[in-house]
Amino acid sequence: MTTATFMLYFFEAITAAAAIALVLVRNVFYGALLLIVCLLGLAGIYVLAFAEFVAVTQILIYAGGILVIIIFGIMLTTRIADKPLKVEHANIFSGLLLAGGCFSLLAYVLTKESFLQTTVSTQVDRFSHVNTIGISLLTTYMLPFEIAGLLLLIALVAASVIASTSKSKSDVPH
Repeated sequence: MTTATFMLYFFEAITAAAAIALVLVRNVFYGALLLIVCLLGLAGIYVLAFAEFVAVTQILIYAGGILVIIIFGIMLTTRIADKPLKVEHANIFSGLLLAGGCFSLLAYVLTKESFLQTTVSTQVDRFSHVNTIGISLLTTYMLPFEIAGLLLLIALVAASVIASTSKSKSDVPH
């Protein structure tokens, strides 16, 4: 077994274990942390599949941005409600039935697919695509990129203001 094969199985095992634990966990905060582990495992698989840009995007946007906001929202919600968020598993049978159907469809499609080894593009071609995307992101699409960052910053500041512990005039006893 080569090192690349071992790393692929390692990342697949971590991703699968985190996904299964995510389905079974009852605490929403722990579920968000398990989702981060799952997304980071997927990023590792993308790196091994020579999709470096997708891996970096996965880490920066999903694990680094969106999930931090989700965790911040969970912490804000538990602070307002003064109790932890718990998930009730009400539809276990229908969920297992749907998961079994999706697994069967996936297994059917994968058994019909032929996985022939194709030639891998050269390093220069691979990195030229990432280089082109990076240059266009920081030149042509600089304004939308900065506006998206500014909107995320405004959302975080607004959430922290809402979560602050300062008392309003109606909370002060007369």
